[in-house]
Order: sequence, then C-alpha cells, then structure tokens
Amino acid sequence: MESKAFLESLDYLYGLQRFGMIFGLSNVEDIVRTLGDPQKNLRVIHIGGTNGKGSTAAMMASILRENGYRVGLYTSPHILSFTERIQINGESISEAEVAGLTARIRERIEEVGIPQQFTFFDFTTAMAFLYLRESGVDLAIIEVGLGGRLDSTNIVNPLVAVITNVTHEHRDVLGDSLGQIAGEKAGIIKPGVPLVTGVSQHEILKQIEGICEEKEAPLYWMGRDFLTEKEGPKGFRYEGRRWNLSGLKVSLLGKHQISNATMALGTLEVVEELGFPLTRESVYRGLEKVSWAGRMEVIRERPWVVLDGAHNPAAAQVLREALSEDFSYNRCYLLLGIMKDKEVERIVSILSPLSHETAVCKPKQDRAAPPERLLRALEAVGGKGRVIPDVAEGLDALLSMAGSDDLICVAGSFSTIGEAKAHLLAA
Repeated sequence: MESKAFLESLDYLYGLQRFGMIFGLSNVEDIVRTLGDPQKNLRVIHIGGTNGKGSTAAMMASILRENGYRVGLYTSPHILSFTERIQINGESISEAEVAGLTARIRERIEEVGIPQQFTFFDFTTAMAFLYLRESGVDLAIIEVGLGGRLDSTNIVNPLVAVITNVTHEHRDVLGDSLGQIAGEKAGIIKPGVPLVTGVSQHEILKQIEGICEEKEAPLYWMGRDFLTEKEGPKGFRYEGRRWNLSGLKVSLLGKHQISNATMALGTLEVVEELGFPLTRESVYRGLEKVSWAGRMEVIRERPWVVLDGAHNPAAAQVLREALSEDFSYNRCYLLLGIMKDKEVERIVSILSPLSHETAVCKPKQDRAAPPERLLRALEAVGGKGRVIPDVAEGLDALLSMAGSDDLICVAGSFSTIGEAKAHLLAA
C-alpha cells in the first residue's frame, strides 16, 4: 500500500510535467546548487544513445555489484513504480525516501526562490544525485533521459561516457538527420573523458571521432577496440584491450543483448583502468545474474506473455527478430499502445507481420496515440486487428483467444507494458 506522503510527492512530481520538456541545463543547475552540487561528489558512468542504454547500464551495475562495489543506478522510464528509477545494488529507493527527498528539495527551492519552471526530469535528476551522494555509492551509472547535450543529467563530469548507438528518434526535438541526432548525443563528450561507443555508421563515427579529437577525449569503439564472437547457441567470446574472455552468457533474451553486453564490457575495461579493479569471475556472474524489466521480459508461460518497450523502429526490429529466433510458438498475438510523438506507422509496419491478430490500445498517458491511428496503420499494411482502448481489457481479450502454444507480445511503449504487467500481477 502506497503511503499518503509518497502519493503526495508523486502528485507534486507529476504535476511538474505541465512544463513539458524544457531543454537546457540552467534549471537543474539551479536546483543542485541549492543542494551543494551533489553530482560533483559522484564517480559517474554517463550513458547515452538511442537504444540499449538501460540494458547496458543494468549489466554494468550487475558486474560491479558482483565485485563488491556499491553501485547507484539512475534510469528512465519506470515500469511499475517511480521508485525503480533510482536504485542502489539492485534495490529501489523506498517510498519514504522519495517522499522525504521531495519535501527537502521543495523546501530548499522555496527558500532560495527558484522559479517553478523546472521540469519533472530536472527535479528527479537532482533527487537522484542527492540520494546517491548521501548513500555513499562507489560508482553511479547515470542514463541520459533524452538526447544528451541539453539533457538534465549532462551536468556531471563523468569518469567515462558511453554512446551505445544512434538511430532516428525524437525528430521533433533532436533533428531530422542522423547527423543532427548524433550531434545532440555527442554533447555528453567531455574534455579528456574517455568515450566508449557502439556506433556503426561510418559518417556518424567520423563525426564523433572529430568531436573526441577536439576535446582530447580518448575514443574506444566496438569493432575496433573491443568485439565479440558467438560461441555455441547461447554463448559468446569477448576480446578487448585488456580482457579475453570465452564462454560468456547473458541472462537477458535476444541476440541484441550480446551487443549490449559488449558495450558494458568495453566500458568496464576503461573503468578498471581508472582504478576500479574487476575480477573476471565477477564478469561471468554479473552477466548471468542481470535482470532488466520490460526488455523481452517473460511474465507468463503457456501461453507465452512477453513484454518489451519497442518504442522506436530500431527497437521494434530487434523485438521482431528476437521473437522469431528465441521463442517457439504457434500463433503470435500483439497488444500495441504507442506514444503519438513516436514513428507510429513504422513501428506498426515492422511488428504487424508477426501477428495473427493485433489489439491496439491507449495507455493512460496524454501522449498516447489514439488507437484508431494504430488500426489505420495496421490495416494499411494488411494486418488484422481491433481497437480495445483499455490495456488490461485488450490483454484479457488476447488471453482468451490464445492457446497454450501461442505467444502474446505487449509492446509499443513502457507505459503500455507497465499497465499490462500491473494487471497480470494483480490477477
């Protein structure tokens, strides 16, 4: 049962969403300054990119934890509870701590007289920095919320920065071209701070390389400085600048997770060079123990029920491949709910060929696209579907249709899979 104080803090935090997305660092800088700039006392791994940020961060946190380090993790969005966004050693911040920190920070803001035009993400980022500093973490893994250059997290001076990859997303904010998007993401590159990247496009890589040269930031990229090779049906081998490891396995589903694991290991090689020793045994254990909600998450069997955010075309393509390669089933049913500022039609066109039948829904978010738009996109590519606006009702409808040898996939946004997961857990 959520406490009254926690619910009141959430009312305040979500009320800040009325300011939308205000890009720039001045608002968050004003807040953290009143708190004694807690981010300056954190040793940070700063991770940006289009896809794979959360999984890569979770793998690094798991490996570091296996080595005995106290590891903070700040990610977004959450699936079931706001508390998931801030974790230490796999444990989420408590509701009481969220309520207490919200009250403390609000009080400081009012004492100093900071205008209330800061955003939800400005405030929660400041909260994360304060909590992680006061909790005495050895390392803090901080995930970029959106873009990089003007993201609220970009007030840190990290030990190492990471850009997992660059594909099209948030064109209305980050730009239409990959070059523009890459430029925004490269805004997390700091003078003299190593950058690790999995970017594969030649032109984008040259762009990032040029920025690193200007800032005298060492650059390590996947495919040149570290790489993996598949070993057997589920295993892989890693070869880096310091490590040569065979027989690795990662607990997360999908071959794309091997790429994410490669990014995690390439980054941790740098972290080790910066004074954080890592045992090879902990690398194996950390990868085998890692868990990350909402990414190819199996919530039920017979029929399979799989949850995956798949909120942009690249992620949808990865999901499509993973469902085809990692599961055996008779028929596939899809439950889709997508935000209206995403590439709805492309996501639908990528996922629809998998589906025997699709239910389109609208999660309880103002940003959610009308299900009728999803249905038009589905019908435009020859798909079969129906509108069931409520996520829970849509999932129940598919469960009633699916046989024990079938698969139901819930996808399109983290809000959609969060509502579906909450419904299943409450059943």
